Amino acid sequence: MNWVVNPQGLFTALGLALMIGVVRERLHREDEAVAGVRTHALVALGAAIAGGLGTAILVTVLILVGLLAIAAAKDPGLTGEFALLLTALLAALAQTQPVMAAATGVLVAILLFAKRPLHKFARDVVSEHELQDALLLAGAALVVLPLLPDMPVDPWGVLVPAKLWRLVVLIMAVGMVGHIALRLVGARWGLPVAGFFAGLASSTAAVASFGHRVRLDARLTGASASAALIANLGSLLLFAAIVGAGAPQLLTLARWPLVASALVLLVAGAVGLRATPADSPPPKEPPARAFRPLQALLLAAAIAALLLVSAWLRSLLGEAGAIAAAMVVALAEQHSAAASVAQLFAAGEIAPSNARWALIGLLAASGLAKSVLAFVAGGAHYGWRVTTGLACMVGAAAVTAAVI
Repeated sequence: MNWVVNPQGLFTALGLALMIGVVRERLHREDEAVAGVRTHALVALGAAIAGGLGTAILVTVLILVGLLAIAAAKDPGLTGEFALLLTALLAALAQTQPVMAAATGVLVAILLFAKRPLHKFARDVVSEHELQDALLLAGAALVVLPLLPDMPVDPWGVLVPAKLWRLVVLIMAVGMVGHIALRLVGARWGLPVAGFFAGLASSTAAVASFGHRVRLDARLTGASASAALIANLGSLLLFAAIVGAGAPQLLTLARWPLVASALVLLVAGAVGLRATPADSPPPKEPPARAFRPLQALLLAAAIAALLLVSAWLRSLLGEAGAIAAAMVVALAEQHSAAASVAQLFAAGEIAPSNARWALIGLLAASGLAKSVLAFVAGGAHYGWRVTTGLACMVGAAAVTAAVI
């Protein structure tokens, strides 16, 4: 008997079942007998294995699952019963695929053992808003993205819906990762970690927020300035990810200037952390939502508008017009400006050498705007610390680009 299910399909089935199981448990938090995370995961593994063993076996398993579901109405609980059925399927699979059967058996054992952690995660740890955000992210990546065209839809050939939506998914995913990280370690590690993940969402907002903290407690000037610079490190990593998503070749060309900038921000951010007072207030709890879908959509719309304006200026004024438009936008939002430069580079509208310097120009324009904001939000001492760090970041990128 040949087994035709590949490991990727098996793990995809497991992932989908875990997602559905979490939703089921959230909707029936008080019902201990509901078919939840473990039951859905075990059923998915069993059906995937049965499908690979043959149609007849799959039909038999589906019938048995239906009978077990009916029986559960009178005798609550499906996990134990289906685990027994899955053991039989794994035994059959082991005759032709012993390694995969053993690996799947370990997964089953882990799922059975992790009853309390899984129930606690689904019912108590993850919030209603976080579950909604996770489902939105999954829908954006797995439902909407495959349906969008991967060809330009504008006269200049710069608007590719699939590429724009990939940026939306990337921003939402980064927001989700940052939110989870803040929940796990933000309160423990304080301002630096909070700053880094806040920068993934908006380094401009982070600079203003940490400046307000300085206004409330001058002892936090050094720590807040360091956290603001680390926030810009997080923003720089997202900047690089957006460039790589739009034009991988451009990211390769600009890798060393970006690495130099990141190292400078890391070192500058480390300065002043030792001066943090032991009784300094912890950072605020992360917001209830992992990301704001409307914000991601508005960013995509801004990127699309900037692409059209840049392409139009390119047709009128050449590369200088497109780059100038991107730098003006970078004063307010460097990520959308980076996406436009990457897309124009990918479309052949900007030469490689000019595109690399354009990215450095975007960092300079964004740094200028944040420096002004730092002085306004946190005063002179905070402003000079942040401005010095951002100036060194831009200088390191420029020197590296000139040398390498």
